[in-house]
Amino acid sequence: MKNKRLFSLVAAVALMTGGFAVYKVRAAEGARSERGPVLQRIIKGLDLKDEQLDKIKTELRAEKDTIVPIIKNLHASRKALREAIHASGATEASVREASKKVATAESDFAVERMKLSAKIGPILTEEQIAKVKQFEEKADEAVIAVLKKVGEALEKN
Repeated sequence: MKNKRLFSLVAAVALMTGGFAVYKVRAAEGARSERGPVLQRIIKGLDLKDEQLDKIKTELRAEKDTIVPIIKNLHASRKALREAIHASGATEASVREASKKVATAESDFAVERMKLSAKIGPILTEEQIAKVKQFEEKADEAVIAVLKKVGEALEKN
């Protein structure tokens, strides 16, 4: 049970961290300052209280100077990978090199999420952690369904 709780907690923090971090990056770049629809669904779905949101925001603000560059680097490395894949002179080596940069950026982001989970996790209730687990299960099921449809479509063609 403890491992499941820890996994759910890390997932909740990852989800919230990603949402809040992207929100902060967009706000820093001059995008609309309102909460996005995904972030709103997370807040509503987890039934986060104002006090919890304030505590989470406090933790995220304390890590802003670390989170924002990591998110920007992750986005830039993913964009560079797409460009490497579609480049006119693309080679296996160039795509692998770009992919390694994405892996490094994702690793950096995962480590930061792990650190934040230790700070944000205690803010969530057991019920909220259970809701995160349900969300994860639904997300996994949706991915499996899409992969199944893609496989079926490829078999027909």
